Amino acid sequence: MSFLQNVLRIMDTQMTTPEAYGLFHLVSLAIVAVSAVALCLWHRKSGSPKRVVDVVLTVAVTVVVMEVYKLINYSFSYEGGISFDFPWYVFPWQFCSTPMYVGILAGIIRKGKVHESLCAYLATYSLFAGAAVMFYPGDVFVGTVGINIQTMFCHGSMIAVAVYLMASGYVKLQHKTILKAMPVFAVTVMVAMILNEVAYRTGLLETDTFNMFYISPYCDPHLPVYSIVQEMVAYPWCLIIYIAGFTAAAYLLLLLAIGIRKVVSGKKVAVTA
Repeated sequence: MSFLQNVLRIMDTQMTTPEAYGLFHLVSLAIVAVSAVALCLWHRKSGSPKRVVDVVLTVAVTVVVMEVYKLINYSFSYEGGISFDFPWYVFPWQFCSTPMYVGILAGIIRKGKVHESLCAYLATYSLFAGAAVMFYPGDVFVGTVGINIQTMFCHGSMIAVAVYLMASGYVKLQHKTILKAMPVFAVTVMVAMILNEVAYRTGLLETDTFNMFYISPYCDPHLPVYSIVQEMVAYPWCLIIYIAGFTAAAYLLLLLAIGIRKVVSGKKVAVTA
């Protein structure tokens, strides 16, 4: 047996598929909470703007590495010899995939309005993406240990990084923060639309599933809640609802963070007085 086959076997180690709010899921949530708190405390002790960006970039690169592992795991088979077959449904341009690209760009582009928009996206839309999966995992769990760890790290890191960005003050807790994030979200949606159209025009959908952001008008509805909208409302109105709904959710989380800050600040004032 070759070295590559051994590596593939280790990467494909099996486990009982975790259940929502089972032990594996609860431990993952606890790790996310501890990580977010640890980052915030670390920043209070010896933080700096440069260090915040370095953390964002490091997390993004780590997520990319784990994403590559996932793609390899899904693409290669070692039964009866090594074979490769790329499953297009795991193409890395879903809503939850975008933070790794945005995080890398935020680490490279470190000044100006573009950088601010990228970080605002990580603190709002990315927070919603991570929280949606971490608290409602749906069918993200599988029977492979490595993939489950990758899934929890990917989505959990979105929450930890978002909390870190806001708690450190790097992303301002202001209403206009969502306005800074919206252009980045618009670009990611446009890219998804283009990819979906290319998949349709090239005939890829005849043999494979390809539905980026789950908004393709050529594929059956899949995304929870939004799938109901797709069945009831004609395209592109359902797309407009999708964009408005995700923006509203991201903005609500920003409002929650603003509210928490006001409560915490109020308590500090009361203690000081």
